[in-house]
Amino acid sequence: MKTGIQATHRLRRAAAVAVTTGAVLATGALTTVPAQAVTAPSIVAKGGYAMNNANGSTLFTKKADTRLSTGSTTKIMTAKVVLAQPKLNLDAKVTIQKAYSDYVVKNNASQAHLIVGDKVTVRQLLYGLMLPSGCDAAYALADKFGSGSSRDARVKSFIGKMNSAATSLGLKNTHFDSFDGIGKGSNYSTPRDLTKIASSAMKSSTFRTIVKTKSYTARTVTKTGSTRTMATWTNTNTLLSSYKGAIGVKTGSGPEAKYCLVFAATRNNKTVIGTVLASSSISQRATDATKLLNYGFARLG
Repeated sequence: MKTGIQATHRLRRAAAVAVTTGAVLATGALTTVPAQAVTAPSIVAKGGYAMNNANGSTLFTKKADTRLSTGSTTKIMTAKVVLAQPKLNLDAKVTIQKAYSDYVVKNNASQAHLIVGDKVTVRQLLYGLMLPSGCDAAYALADKFGSGSSRDARVKSFIGKMNSAATSLGLKNTHFDSFDGIGKGSNYSTPRDLTKIASSAMKSSTFRTIVKTKSYTARTVTKTGSTRTMATWTNTNTLLSSYKGAIGVKTGSGPEAKYCLVFAATRNNKTVIGTVLASSSISQRATDATKLLNYGFARLG
């Protein structure tokens, strides 16, 4: 009788071990597979790149060094140049000019809906630049931080600073001819270069704070000195809501650029950063980026 009970116990233990082992294999499969065994995803975007932000090692490439139009992802460099200015005062006020308003209307460009005559801080302009992708905010920043006696000269000077910053990062496939991505035919970068620009920009705590912000309400000073509460700016980067650990960075779109997204996310103290250029729609660029983030984290283990 005893023997029968012992045998039953042995069988039960064996069955329990088998079930547990099966469960571990089933749930642990993805975490225990060697990195090279993780299947690289297929993305719709014409170009894509992802890297480990900690050391710059490549995790994914698709035409990573092909020059493509960048759309408003250009504004990452706009912000980077502003934040690199010596003795930068983020609370310095900039008076909004009619030229900025005329520019966005003429180009049917994305805007922060800045009001002519209002005094807006540099910090607020950076939020207006990066969240609703305001080309009016970009113009105001270029005019403020370029050098020269005329607006055109200052804008040209600022774009020169953008190109100098690209050169100092060692980027061979990037050139800017605009402060906002509305180029004149020679505004281009690559998935790899844009990722490096974003990684460099993310070293600034101010930049990091701005690009992970989902919405922001600016209070500006009107011509008469009263306070205006602006309509809330909402971040165009949907990954901030849809992807766990997303921390940035910037969307872009345009007739030539199609749909672009420079993205970054942190999970388990590891940060994957990357770019997709020329995807087919707003939802598809988010899907492409999500695939690259998932793949990147799987590679990093």
